[in-house]
Amino acid sequence: MNFIDLFSGAGGLSEGFIRAGFNPIAHVESDKAACKTLETRMIFHRLKGNDKEDHYYDYLRGSINREKFVDLYSDIELKNSIINAFIGGSENKQIFQKIDFLLKGQSIDLIVGGPPCQAYSLVGRSRDANRMVGDPRNHLYKEYAKFLKYYKPKIFVFENVIGLISADEGWYFKNMQGYFKAIGYKLDYKVLKSEEFGVLQKRRRIILIGWQEDMDFKYPEFEKRTHNWTIKNLLDDLPSLKPGEEMKLSKYLKKDSNSYLESFQLKNGVDFVTQHIARPHNSRDLEIYKIATNKFLNNNERLKYPDLPDSLKTHKNQKSFLDRFKVVDINGLSHTMVAHIAKDGHHYIYPSQDQIRSISVREAARIQSFPDDFYFEGGRTAAFRQIGNAVPPLMAREIAKEIKVQLE
Repeated sequence: MNFIDLFSGAGGLSEGFIRAGFNPIAHVESDKAACKTLETRMIFHRLKGNDKEDHYYDYLRGSINREKFVDLYSDIELKNSIINAFIGGSENKQIFQKIDFLLKGQSIDLIVGGPPCQAYSLVGRSRDANRMVGDPRNHLYKEYAKFLKYYKPKIFVFENVIGLISADEGWYFKNMQGYFKAIGYKLDYKVLKSEEFGVLQKRRRIILIGWQEDMDFKYPEFEKRTHNWTIKNLLDDLPSLKPGEEMKLSKYLKKDSNSYLESFQLKNGVDFVTQHIARPHNSRDLEIYKIATNKFLNNNERLKYPDLPDSLKTHKNQKSFLDRFKVVDINGLSHTMVAHIAKDGHHYIYPSQDQIRSISVREAARIQSFPDDFYFEGGRTAAFRQIGNAVPPLMAREIAKEIKVQLE
């Protein structure tokens, strides 16, 4: 079952569909670092399919550099399947040509993807003077639709933030649905909760699914997972870190997986973990983090900006974004992971008085349900951005499994 991933980012959505048995023909993404991540991951899946994943682990260990790794285990077809391009305008024709060459006469069963969400997000609109009205990203769904018209997949999956429903009083979302229907697709959508798929994060996303009007298909009913797993289960086998410390390769504190890590295969059977990397912080931020963790861990209270001592305040605005310093809930689920984590760690403070810092790259990846053998290219900042923008692979896999059952 062939699929194309549009606006693919690091490939969280794609990872779920591959693990459910779908075959990726192409990924289209504008970010260069994310494209390198996709290439690395596609090499992994190729090696794993041939029982040669040890070569991939050699790369993670640093036994072989990336240039040689790609030279040995990639090829022209795989490289061409990662299309580094902006979707829209004259670029589309070139993208179609590249995908057509890869297809070699095969058809596309499925298209997945979600355009950049800033134009629809509630936070994005609140920060923009024009509330994102007139932003060209509002109409990227039309570019998405051009791929539907060209390839005529049986089904498509369109993911986005829940702010899409209310953007411009619902006008964008109504037009979007009408547009998809006009080109021959029935569709339905739900706001899905990632924690009901085993992701230890409170994340709400619209998942819109469309299918060709002559198909006997209905929006899947997903089994809701109820559990008592917490962030403590997710992070308790990772080594301690200091601010700015970079454990590019480290040993687990515990050899055995706990029930959560084992059930959802976040640990992959190797005895090391990569990219346990913390960003550095200045002394002022560390003082604030200490106050925030103390408040939350001891009193279950969130730090509000006006509560800080004057000596730690840097601006006079005490009416908006009061919760910019936020501790991850060690005894519950994380709040939503977003791409802003690439700019600072204030909204994702590690939940311990023994480690005053923001969460590491690997911790963020686990919160998003990426397996430990998933490697993000491009350095710390690029990795955080890719992780924050991603669809959790665990959620994607369950969506893919239910779609596959109906397709079969």
